[in-house]
Amino acid sequence: MRGIADGAGTGLLDVLALNARGEVIYDKSFAEIAAAGAGEGPAEEEPAEGCTSFAAYGPASGDGHVYAGQNWDWRAGVSDTVVMIRIVQPPKPTLIMQVEAGQIGRQGANSAGIAFNANGLGGRFDDRIGLPQTVVRRTVLDQDNIADALDVLCRTRAHIASNALLTCREGFAIDLETTPAGHGWMYPTDGLLVHGNHYQAGIPAPLAAAGYRPMSSDSLVRVPRAEQGLAALRHSTGPEESRKLIRRAMSDHLGHPESLCTHPDPRRPAVEHWTTLVSSLADLTTGDYHVTAGTPCDREYQHLPWNLYDGPHGGPEPTGTQP
Repeated sequence: MRGIADGAGTGLLDVLALNARGEVIYDKSFAEIAAAGAGEGPAEEEPAEGCTSFAAYGPASGDGHVYAGQNWDWRAGVSDTVVMIRIVQPPKPTLIMQVEAGQIGRQGANSAGIAFNANGLGGRFDDRIGLPQTVVRRTVLDQDNIADALDVLCRTRAHIASNALLTCREGFAIDLETTPAGHGWMYPTDGLLVHGNHYQAGIPAPLAAAGYRPMSSDSLVRVPRAEQGLAALRHSTGPEESRKLIRRAMSDHLGHPESLCTHPDPRRPAVEHWTTLVSSLADLTTGDYHVTAGTPCDREYQHLPWNLYDGPHGGPEPTGTQP
């Protein structure tokens, strides 16, 4: 963060605030909600940062490749700040990530063949301080094997709840719903795993006791629609067809504008407009990384000019031996 601040000619605290913006937003929201509960006026809970993440491999991938990606939904007003970056940092893995300019970590994949996709969950559990999500996510992507990446998530205390979907090129995925009160986890069904912005592995006890309600109700629509659309991937005959099928699935508009492919809601003020900023697709088999610069329904996937396996870890692990 200090390096970013020096390079941008700004203060370290400004960069720190950008990297902790989710924690700041949600803390403020819950403080307002508590005040409203004490009779100090109405307050509406800030919705969790919306995203729909997926992993597909094995029976779910007709071409045999391992895919990971997501629709990253956030405020439309930050769209001009979103950048794709490649970080070469030997001996650590080389990273490809989509971030808001100035953030040190968000969603992406690395040269060790590990993809990290994230979803906001919402809910505050106590007043203890934890690490910002940007720090946690960057630390996960700095690992060179899936066990160490999981260890970071299991041993780190984050400040707010967040979902982490990890996929690795060997054909494995796991989803962790990380909260200050403990974690829940899920595995794929027949090679397909999809997660949104509600608790799918189980509602944490402190939230259940308080009468939990999903902050992003549209997540209850987005997840099954993504599962339904991505089921077509089972019949793909090659990577080009797979990309088309994934793009079609992630372009679903049921519940528009707050659909799987999210668009600004004209009924809300401009500051509350949400949209799909990036739809990402990492082919962990080949190392190819594709993104749309905005909503996938009206944009094709662009192939980034880097390959995941151009980093110090070299090419992907061999899938088998020839006779």
